Amino acid sequence: MKYTTLPHTDIEVSKICLGTMTWGKQNTEAEGHEQMDYAFNEGVNFFDTAELYPVPPHADRYADTEKIIGTWFKRSGNRDKIILASKIAGKAEFTKFIRTTGFTRQSITQAVEGSLQRLQTDYIDLYQLHWPDRNTNFFGQRGYAYDVTDHWKDNIHQVLETLRDLIREGKIRHVGLSNETPWGVMRYLEESKVHPSLPRMITIQNPYSLLNRLFEVGNAEVSHREKIGLLAYSPLGFGTLSGKYLGGMQPATSRITLFPNYKRYSGETAVGATERYHKLAQDNDLSMAQMALAFVNTRPFLTSNIIGATSMRQLQENIASIDVELSDAVLEGIEEIHNAIPNPAP
Repeated sequence: MKYTTLPHTDIEVSKICLGTMTWGKQNTEAEGHEQMDYAFNEGVNFFDTAELYPVPPHADRYADTEKIIGTWFKRSGNRDKIILASKIAGKAEFTKFIRTTGFTRQSITQAVEGSLQRLQTDYIDLYQLHWPDRNTNFFGQRGYAYDVTDHWKDNIHQVLETLRDLIREGKIRHVGLSNETPWGVMRYLEESKVHPSLPRMITIQNPYSLLNRLFEVGNAEVSHREKIGLLAYSPLGFGTLSGKYLGGMQPATSRITLFPNYKRYSGETAVGATERYHKLAQDNDLSMAQMALAFVNTRPFLTSNIIGATSMRQLQENIASIDVELSDAVLEGIEEIHNAIPNPAP
């Protein structure tokens, strides 16, 4: 395994982070425990979860993923060896069963305390805002659409005050963003610069893959100049970049087969790009999944690459990507495809 540090801290984390959002829906508790055992033994010390998980979210299985991690901590005794990240769900139609209040002081406090109880721990190392509670572009929306009826009241100072108080209480250690835009990142950073008592956002968890490199358009410069690290999610585009959907294949237990509304990485242009990346991998004797993950692993703005799997075979292949070195020819081939078909799956 290779390691880096969470920005502005001395906390060492593996460059492969274990994603958990299938546990409790596509994976059982026993399978989740098996994945954590294997990842931990392979040197992965960074786990990412959320109160929203498993996905798709549903009231009957609310936060079951956190409960599975909590029982693993209790069984293994490894809590102090893991850097744990979780998230509060943002406001949305599909999260009304969780809350409808957005990021108020009460909602953030209750969310943290609920996660701590389910995770069977006294603290969360990195607590993230899962997506903005204002109207902006994320979750497959390429551009920002101006809305004259949008009267969002800027509550960023209050959000940071609440997070500061939770840090002082020892319930969380550091804070980060997710599905955030360059404006949002800078707004949070500037607030903590103007008010030094407020905590600084140290990471941003956004989608990043061969099919979606929009992070490079604005957030990469913010990441570089402000030292805020990317936690890349969906590096295989819901499994699309494993090649398992090529040729019209629909594996019975795959996410897109089970949840056909998750079409973010399945458009015609994305399929065309995937076919070209698949050929590039084949021509260079590489697994496409490992080529895709290895590309993400080498990005200069990356702090950690969040991989997820529903089978042990997938998990083993994904973690092993840390040892894959891409040649100049492969990197040039990737750029050629990207320039021809840029960001087909925002």
